[in-house]
Amino acid sequence: MSLSTADIKVGETRESVLVGDLKRTRIVQYAGASGDFNPLHTDERFAVEAAGYPGVFAHGMLTMGMTGRVLTDWVGAGALLRYGVRFKAQVWPGDTLTATATVESVEDTPAGPVAHFHVRTVNQDGVEVVTGTAAARLEA
Repeated sequence: MSLSTADIKVGETRESVLVGDLKRTRIVQYAGASGDFNPLHTDERFAVEAAGYPGVFAHGMLTMGMTGRVLTDWVGAGALLRYGVRFKAQVWPGDTLTATATVESVEDTPAGPVAHFHVRTVNQDGVEVVTGTAAARLEA
């Protein structure tokens, strides 16, 4: 997939439901895939009794990875130059996450045009769980 400057406009947005009713199974699968077995994400008893949380919660990087899909589905993984986020709130089992990417600007660079994005993911209550920025290469 390759977008050109004619295909993308400043202010344009894309929205994607990343997950409906996040399952604990998916969180544990991510722990296995990432090697991050922090008990806050996998051990209910530890998360509640030792750490004082209401239960286990998703890895921040799982949320970041899911959020990135709104970008890669739009511009393609190969076009992405930069992607970074700030974690704003925890993601719990049962959450539904929706991501939005908005074109903030399109810049001409010596290597060709680059689109700059703002990304935002909210849960079913409208609480921001992730915000961030990204840049993607465009075709001239």
